[in-house]
Amino acid sequence: MLKKYSPYQLLFISLIAALFVMYPDITWLPFDLGRLTGSEKTNYIAFYLLRYAFLAALVFLLIKINLLRIKTPDFKKRFGYNVIISIVAYAIYGGLSFLMYAKVRHYGSLVLFQFFIISILSTLMGHIITLYNEQRKRELEIEELKVKNLESRYDALTNQINPHFFFNSLNGLTSLIRKKNNEETLTYVNKLSDVFRYILQSDKKGLVTLEEELTFVDAFRYMMEIRFANKLEYHINIDQKTLSQKIPVLSILPLLDNVVVHNTIDSDHKMVINIFVNENNELVISNPIYPKLSPSVTNGTGLKNLEGRFLLLMNKQIKTENKGNVFNVYLPLG
Repeated sequence: MLKKYSPYQLLFISLIAALFVMYPDITWLPFDLGRLTGSEKTNYIAFYLLRYAFLAALVFLLIKINLLRIKTPDFKKRFGYNVIISIVAYAIYGGLSFLMYAKVRHYGSLVLFQFFIISILSTLMGHIITLYNEQRKRELEIEELKVKNLESRYDALTNQINPHFFFNSLNGLTSLIRKKNNEETLTYVNKLSDVFRYILQSDKKGLVTLEEELTFVDAFRYMMEIRFANKLEYHINIDQKTLSQKIPVLSILPLLDNVVVHNTIDSDHKMVINIFVNENNELVISNPIYPKLSPSVTNGTGLKNLEGRFLLLMNKQIKTENKGNVFNVYLPLG
């Protein structure tokens, strides 16, 4: 905390503190001066100023010692250190006052009490600031642990995507190889490479722009349209103004993957997926529902994964809506 204050500010604090300690003397000063005449009055005022400067210097010294040198959290030890320093300072003060103004008693019980008060105030200040710093240190450690925990959870969520998507994407490549369409197979492999590059780099990202995510979706769209022989289409209608908004990386992939997993896609059930931003500034992924004859056995990892990442990174919740014939997912943008 000392670093927050300049030496001039510390000096100002010391002067105010010394003025506070000497306040009883100041109130009696007019009565004391009334009993003195001539040079005695001048000497009295001069030594008052000297004592004030000495006490201010002592306060300044104790502030620095308590904040920079005395590290113990034990109140008794800190108080002992301050009392020893104050006693030494009092001895120096007493010697100076006796040598300079032997006729005037400026080192009696009241002055000793003032030195004692300064040592108490310095001890309290140092102890309180030490406790505050320790509390702040613990809070920072707790926050650091929370951040590391969130990062670990986020990494775990992200790592769940890679194997899940990998096996699904190989199906499309397998069908192209069987058809012996070398040109489309090569394009498919290139798109697959773009997709996996984005996925593998996702562990270094938290939030990405909607534009980045949609660029990834465009590569993924080609793969899916080839895999399902144009029985699957993506209609993307996004205003340019919203492309700079943020969204967790790989937010759209699990939703598009779920459409394939949970729906029948064939000549009689052409799947059209609509992606747009609604009036509530939410990215909407909407698709018709064509239930499979044999429902897919899944554990809901994709959607749970997505919900967890939105809570971790944006502190927002996604919404799902099943209208019977249409399934909508609403992703809040940031």
